[in-house]
Amino acid sequence: MPFTVPSPRTPLEGGDAQWYRSELGWDATDGSPVRLATGTRFDVLELPADAGAAVLRRGARTGPVALSGATVHLLVAAGSAEELPGLLDWLEWGGVDLDLTALGAGGVIPAPPPPGCRTPQGAAVWLRPPAAGRLRLPALAGLGGSGSAPDLVRLVDTAATECHRARLIRTARTNTRKTRAQPLAFS
Repeated sequence: MPFTVPSPRTPLEGGDAQWYRSELGWDATDGSPVRLATGTRFDVLELPADAGAAVLRRGARTGPVALSGATVHLLVAAGSAEELPGLLDWLEWGGVDLDLTALGAGGVIPAPPPPGCRTPQGAAVWLRPPAAGRLRLPALAGLGGSGSAPDLVRLVDTAATECHRARLIRTARTNTRKTRAQPLAFS
């Protein structure tokens, strides 16, 4: 029996921004590309794509996850961006140069097309799409976390570990290429 691939959904009336507003209750800008505002319904942890892929491979419990170019966006509970520096210090990652940042109030990320819709080339995509209904985002207990929500502390520790590991790997590759390109000096 041959498998058939369903056609992509037709564009929604009002566009992707309307889907985000009506289905998820998120703040979204009109226009192209649609952008999602951070700081009200969710904050975002940003990390390099190689580190983000490693976080997902490790099976970390996350909320929705998007990929935009070379950056992975992990959606976390609103207010988490303010907690990131202190949390990294507490986890003993303070002072380590990580490519891990957070977006809170006033930030925006590119909005991937809603799940099931056609994705233009180069546009952001959902790696773990949001589901309509209750959104379970990683949070600290004091920021609205519950027993069923992913743990922000574990997610940040995993993300920091993978950011550090990815940076070490990139540095080693760069140094190896430089060493191979450098002529041997004999004296």
